Amino acid sequence: MVIERRSLHLELVERLRPLIIESEIAPGKKVPEKALCEQFSVSRTPMREALKVLAAEGLVRLEPNRGAWVTLITIEEVEEVFPVLAVLEGLSGELACAKITDEEIAGIRSLHDAMIKSYRDRDLATYFKLNQDIHLGILTAARNETLANSSMALSARMQRARYAANMSDERWSEAVDEHNEIMRALEARDGKMLASILSVHMKNKQNSVLRWLKNAADHEAD
Repeated sequence: MVIERRSLHLELVERLRPLIIESEIAPGKKVPEKALCEQFSVSRTPMREALKVLAAEGLVRLEPNRGAWVTLITIEEVEEVFPVLAVLEGLSGELACAKITDEEIAGIRSLHDAMIKSYRDRDLATYFKLNQDIHLGILTAARNETLANSSMALSARMQRARYAANMSDERWSEAVDEHNEIMRALEARDGKMLASILSVHMKNKQNSVLRWLKNAADHEAD
C-alpha cells in the first residue's frame, strides 16, 4: 500500500495508530520498522518522524539504537489518568451545552446514529472511531482550548485501553446505553446532567479497562 507524499509522516501516523490501538502490533513488542516501510513504500525518515508523534501520544517508546516499542498499559497509569479524564469530560459537557450550535448538535446526532448502526453490525473498529468523533465534537463545542489540549493529550494515552475494554459484549452494551443518555442530555442542553453522565461514563470505562488488564494478567499467569 503506497501512501501519498503530502504530509507523509502525518499520514503514516494515521495508518500506524490503528495497528497499535487494535493490537495488531502487540503491547511490549518492537515496531517492525523495516517491514512497515516496505508495506507503505516509504523510507526510514518519515517512518521515524511518525514514531516520534506516536511516542508523544504515549503509544510507543523510543529507545536509542534499539528502535520503537509498543508501550504497555499499566494499572497504575489507568488509575492515574481516568479520574482526570472524568473531570475533563464532565467539564467539556457542561461548557458545550452552553455554547453548542444547532448545527453541531445535528452533526453529533448523525455520528451517534452511525455509531449505533456499527454497534448493531458488531463493527468495533468503526464504532470506536465514531465514538471518538462524538467525544471530540462535544469537546470542540466547549470552546476552550486549554481544556481541549489537556483532554486530547490524556485521551491519546488511553485510546488503546478504551478500545480493548469495549471488546466485552456486556461493557459494549452498557457504553451504548450511556451514549444514548449523553445524546439526550446534549440535545436538551442540560449541562449539569451531561457533565454527570460523562463523568460516570469515564468512571465505568476505567473499571472496564481495569478488569481487562487484570484478566489479561491472569491469562498470562496461567
